Amino acid sequence: MLLNITSDMIYGYTDGIILRCLMDGDSYGYDLNAAILKKSKGQYELKEATLYTTVRRLEKQGHVTSYWGAESAGARRRYYSITDQGRAYLKQRVQEWNTMKELLDTLFQ
Repeated sequence: MLLNITSDMIYGYTDGIILRCLMDGDSYGYDLNAAILKKSKGQYELKEATLYTTVRRLEKQGHVTSYWGAESAGARRRYYSITDQGRAYLKQRVQEWNTMKELLDTLFQ
Protein backbone atom coordinates (compact mmCIF):
# COMPACT_ATOMS: atom_id res chain seq x y z
CA MET A 1 0.00 0.00 0.00
CA LEU A 2 1.39 3.38 -1.00
CA LEU A 3 0.91 6.21 1.45
CA ASN A 4 0.04 9.72 0.39
CA ILE A 5 3.14 11.40 1.79
CA THR A 6 2.46 15.08 2.39
CA SER A 7 5.04 17.83 2.77
CA ASP A 8 3.91 18.22 6.39
CA MET A 9 5.06 14.68 7.14
CA ILE A 10 8.56 15.39 5.87
CA TYR A 11 8.78 19.03 6.94
CA GLY A 12 12.19 19.76 8.41
CA TYR A 13 13.94 16.94 6.58
CA THR A 14 14.02 18.37 3.06
CA ASP A 15 17.61 19.55 3.63
CA GLY A 16 18.72 16.07 4.59
CA ILE A 17 16.87 14.42 1.72
CA ILE A 18 18.55 16.68 -0.84
CA LEU A 19 21.99 16.39 0.76
CA ARG A 20 21.67 12.60 0.85
CA CYS A 21 20.90 12.59 -2.88
CA LEU A 22 23.97 14.75 -3.50
CA MET A 23 26.12 12.19 -1.66
CA ASP A 24 25.57 10.02 -4.76
CA GLY A 25 27.13 12.72 -6.95
CA ASP A 26 26.60 16.19 -8.35
CA SER A 27 23.16 16.77 -9.75
CA TYR A 28 20.81 19.42 -11.14
CA GLY A 29 17.30 20.25 -9.97
CA TYR A 30 15.20 18.06 -12.23
CA ASP A 31 17.51 15.09 -11.67
CA LEU A 32 17.44 15.60 -7.89
CA ASN A 33 13.67 15.50 -7.92
CA ALA A 34 13.68 12.38 -10.11
CA ALA A 35 16.09 10.68 -7.67
CA ILE A 36 13.83 11.53 -4.72
CA LEU A 37 10.79 10.22 -6.56
CA LYS A 38 12.66 7.01 -7.44
CA LYS A 39 14.05 6.47 -3.91
CA SER A 40 10.57 6.97 -2.45
CA LYS A 41 9.12 4.52 -5.00
CA GLY A 42 6.83 7.24 -6.29
CA GLN A 43 5.49 8.21 -2.87
CA TYR A 44 7.12 11.62 -2.57
CA GLU A 45 8.06 14.37 -4.97
CA LEU A 46 9.31 17.78 -3.97
CA LYS A 47 7.59 20.78 -5.41
CA GLU A 48 9.93 22.64 -7.74
CA ALA A 49 9.73 25.82 -5.67
CA THR A 50 10.61 23.90 -2.49
CA LEU A 51 13.53 22.17 -4.18
CA TYR A 52 15.13 25.36 -5.50
CA THR A 53 14.44 27.36 -2.34
CA THR A 54 16.10 24.62 -0.31
CA VAL A 55 19.21 24.28 -2.49
CA ARG A 56 19.68 28.06 -2.52
CA ARG A 57 19.45 28.12 1.28
CA LEU A 58 21.85 25.17 1.56
CA GLU A 59 24.26 27.02 -0.71
CA LYS A 60 24.08 30.19 1.41
CA GLN A 61 24.79 28.06 4.49
CA GLY A 62 27.84 26.51 2.84
CA HIS A 63 26.42 22.98 2.67
CA VAL A 64 26.21 23.00 -1.13
CA THR A 65 28.09 24.64 -3.97
CA SER A 66 26.80 25.10 -7.49
CA TYR A 67 28.24 25.49 -10.96
CA TRP A 68 26.99 25.72 -14.51
CA GLY A 69 27.33 22.60 -16.60
CA ALA A 70 28.37 22.61 -20.23
CA GLU A 71 25.62 23.43 -22.71
CA SER A 72 24.17 20.41 -24.40
CA ALA A 73 21.17 20.16 -26.69
CA GLY A 74 19.03 22.09 -24.19
CA ALA A 75 19.54 24.91 -21.73
CA ARG A 76 22.55 25.06 -19.43
CA ARG A 77 21.98 23.30 -16.15
CA ARG A 78 23.08 24.44 -12.71
CA TYR A 79 24.65 21.51 -10.88
CA TYR A 80 24.80 21.20 -7.12
CA SER A 81 27.55 19.53 -5.11
CA ILE A 82 27.67 18.71 -1.40
CA THR A 83 30.54 20.27 0.57
CA ASP A 84 32.47 18.81 3.51
CA GLN A 85 30.38 21.09 5.74
CA GLY A 86 27.26 19.67 4.08
CA ARG A 87 28.44 16.10 4.77
CA ALA A 88 28.90 16.94 8.45
CA TYR A 89 25.47 18.60 8.55
CA LEU A 90 23.90 15.54 6.90
CA LYS A 91 25.51 13.25 9.46
CA GLN A 92 24.00 15.40 12.23
CA ARG A 93 20.56 15.32 10.57
CA VAL A 94 20.72 11.51 10.23
CA GLN A 95 21.55 11.20 13.93
CA GLU A 96 18.61 13.48 14.78
CA TRP A 97 16.34 11.42 12.52
CA ASN A 98 17.40 8.15 14.17
CA THR A 99 16.66 9.62 17.60
CA MET A 100 13.27 10.86 16.39
CA LYS A 101 12.48 7.45 14.87
CA GLU A 102 13.28 5.70 18.16
CA LEU A 103 11.08 8.14 20.08
CA LEU A 104 8.16 7.72 17.68
CA ASP A 105 8.52 3.93 17.74
CA THR A 106 8.31 4.08 21.53
CA LEU A 107 5.34 6.43 21.53
CA PHE A 108 3.38 4.42 18.97
CA GLN A 109 3.82 1.07 20.75
